[in-house]
Amino acid sequence: MSLINVRDRKRELRARFRRYRAECPPALKRELDQKLFERFTALPEYRQADVLLAYISRGIECDTAPIIRDALQKGKRVAVPKCREHTNEIDFYFIQSYDDLRVGRYGVMEPDSAVCEQAEDVSRGLCLVPGLGFDLLGYRLGFGGGYYDRFLSGFGGTTVGVCYAKCTVGELPRGVFDRAVDIVITEKFCNRTQR
Repeated sequence: MSLINVRDRKRELRARFRRYRAECPPALKRELDQKLFERFTALPEYRQADVLLAYISRGIECDTAPIIRDALQKGKRVAVPKCREHTNEIDFYFIQSYDDLRVGRYGVMEPDSAVCEQAEDVSRGLCLVPGLGFDLLGYRLGFGGGYYDRFLSGFGGTTVGVCYAKCTVGELPRGVFDRAVDIVITEKFCNRTQR
C-alpha cells in the first residue's frame, strides 16, 4: 500500500471512529467504560504492576479515571504524560491524585511538573496506550501527533491498548514508525498480540 493510500485510509478510519465515539449515547459509553475497567483490572499484568503509565482521558476517549483511581488506591505508582515544549514528545510524571493535574497543551490535563516527580525509568512499567482504534495485531490508530509512537519506540515494558470493539479492525494500515501494543482490550475481548 502506498504512503498516500495509507494516509488516506488512516484519515477515513479516524473519521469513522471519531463519529462512532461522538454519537455513542452517554449511558452506553458508561457501560462500555465499566466493562473496559473490569477487563483491564483483571489482567495479571495489572495486578502485578508496581508502576502504571496512564493517560488522562477526555471527551470521546475510553474513560481512564476509574483505572487511575483504582491503581492509586491499590498503592501503585501512577505516571501520566506531559508534552515537551516545542516537540512531539512526552515525559511521564508521577501523580498522587487528580489534584496534581493542570490544563496543558491542547487543553489536555497534564501533571504539574512543579509538584510532580518525573518518572526517569519506566522500563518495567505497564503502559495504558490511547488510540482511536486498534487492530487485532496490536497496531493503533492514534490522533495523529505521533507522541505515543515516539515514546513506545524506546519503551521496554508491557503495553495495553483499550478500545471499544466498534473501533477495532482486523488490520490497520501502518507505517514504519507505528508500534504495536502487547494486549488489546475491548468490552468484548482481550487479545494478546504475539509481537
